Order: sequence, then C-alpha cells, then structure tokens
Amino acid sequence: MPAIIFNDEFVCPVAPHRLFHGLFVDAHNLMPKIMPVVKSVDFISGDGGPGSVQQVNFVDGYQMKYVKNRLDFKDKENCAINYTAIESDSFGDRIDYIISEVKFDAGSDGGSKCTIKTTVCPKGDVVLDDETLKAGKQGHMEQYKVAIAHLIENPHLYA
Repeated sequence: MPAIIFNDEFVCPVAPHRLFHGLFVDAHNLMPKIMPVVKSVDFISGDGGPGSVQQVNFVDGYQMKYVKNRLDFKDKENCAINYTAIESDSFGDRIDYIISEVKFDAGSDGGSKCTIKTTVCPKGDVVLDDETLKAGKQGHMEQYKVAIAHLIENPHLYA
C-alpha cells in the first residue's frame, strides 16, 4: 500500500519559539510533567541534533509501551523540525515508519500558525484501516493540545 499523508494546520495563541522549545527542545523534561500517559522521554543516541534518537516511554496500561523517534532535521530559528518514528511496539506488522514535518510560523496576533505533515508508511502491502489511522492521529494531536494549554497557563515558560 502506498504511504498515507495527512496535512494539518491550526492556529494557537502561543508564540512559535515557545511551542517549538516546549515540544521539541525540552520535550524530555516537559512531556512527562504535563502528559499523564508519558512516563519518560530518553535519549537513546545522539545529542539532540540530526540523527539523534529519543524514546518516549508510556505508562503501564496505555495503548502502547514506547515509540522511538529519529531527528532528521531541526531549525530552531525558523521553528521547523522533521522526525521519523522508526519503531514502536504498536507498529506490529502493519507500520514500517511514520514521518512528521512540523513548522510553526508567527501569526498576526503574536500566536502561531502550525503546519504538520504526517506520512504513514505501511509495511509491504498492508492496508491500514481508518480506525487505526484516526487513533494514531488523535494521539499525536493530543500532545499539541496539552502543550499549548500548559504554555498558555505558564506564559513565563520559554519566554
């Protein structure tokens, strides 16, 4: 089956540099504090630059145990990042990898316009059902919602 691509855009009242910092520069500290399902975010290899691999570990009883993300590209000045989910216990024999391309642009009101392109690459001829894709997308977008809410409540953070 060919890759499945999702394009998402949304606006939020948080400045791009704050979102980028919270979600991608300091995620290993912030995410376990604000997302109850995240147990830890650990560097497996690298120093946070391209090629580095982070593993997100989830709490017992969550729908997955872990996901490993490889950083492919990071531009702090332009608040852009590309990373690939290269392994997860939830992928099974259905998903090979998932590529995410994220960009935060300044909005006219001091907030952000967020653009996310997600490419899901199934293994072989596997056909992914809509329910699986929808659940994955909802989980992915939830981290943005939680981070945005936290940054709104804490305007001094990453200012």
